[in-house]
Amino acid sequence: MNRWDSWDESRVRVRPNKRGSRPRTKETPDYSDAELARVVQVDRGRYTCFLEARGSASERVVTAMRAKALRRSPVVPGDIVRLVGDTSAAAGTLARLVRVEERRTLLRRSADDTDEAERVIVANADQLLIVVASADPEPRTGFIDRALAAAYDAGIEPILLITKADLAQDPTDPAGLVSHYLQLEFPIVISGHEEQQQLSPAALDRLRELLAGQVTVLIGHSGVGKSTMVNALTGADRATGGVNAVTGRGRHTSSSAVALQVNPDGWVVDTPGVRSFGLAHVHPDDVLAAFEDLVEGSESCEPGCLHESPAGGCALDAWVKQGHAGHNGPARLASLRNLLHSLSGSPEDEREKRLGAT
Repeated sequence: MNRWDSWDESRVRVRPNKRGSRPRTKETPDYSDAELARVVQVDRGRYTCFLEARGSASERVVTAMRAKALRRSPVVPGDIVRLVGDTSAAAGTLARLVRVEERRTLLRRSADDTDEAERVIVANADQLLIVVASADPEPRTGFIDRALAAAYDAGIEPILLITKADLAQDPTDPAGLVSHYLQLEFPIVISGHEEQQQLSPAALDRLRELLAGQVTVLIGHSGVGKSTMVNALTGADRATGGVNAVTGRGRHTSSSAVALQVNPDGWVVDTPGVRSFGLAHVHPDDVLAAFEDLVEGSESCEPGCLHESPAGGCALDAWVKQGHAGHNGPARLASLRNLLHSLSGSPEDEREKRLGAT
């Protein structure tokens, strides 16, 4: 009798799995019972989340870490997420962020107009508040136009806030910005009181009206008064700073984006001051949406028009010359072309690409 005849499969020994003995499954939990929260700040792998009052639970701020399954998924301020684990907000506790809900909007920028790497600023914003100063630092319409293009591309409504109006020769039209954007239909708020480092009462009342019930993200160069405005609206204590007398640029006082609640049910997201606002993610055909005063004139352009010149079939020159775009039509058309040239990577527009231009 062969010694192998008495063996059968029931006697086979299976080596234990060094990584564990639990069987694998393709089923993943749906976390439908996990708590919903809003991400208000991201700092070195820790996510500060706000949980609204529900049932017997009160409003609370919870610190969470991202689940391993979301390691490659970016989480930004404004995201609505689901949390499991300890969400009591007690000292020393840490919840687990297991899902990012579908985003309604996503505001993005790039470091450069030809840089394919996108930088997400905030998710689920309803409005973009573009903050510029009448002077100190000088306003740049190129920067405003870039912010408008990014807002329209993201489906976000823009608002323009002009601070330090008391430094302008004409406080009713600081630096000519009001007349420059007169043809566009978005709110413009003007404020002074630069010496007292605060906004005028009328401007604050108007902002509270515009921001109520909305998620609004702030963007602007350093030193224009973003943090001052946030402190006045929310009662927070964000650091404020001045402008460098040598460079004319503001000092960075906000080091990270943070969402703060504005009564009764609005949110503002204060972002660090920016010195570049690339639009690599915006298609050149969509840039025209930021120039509402020129859109109608572009309907007469030849198919595939790049809006560079009449020689290329652009009808905007004739439209502007006829006065349809208002007194500032020529400047608006020049701004559009500067932006389109920069998006195409033209080296002669390096200054506009970095800082915007008047």
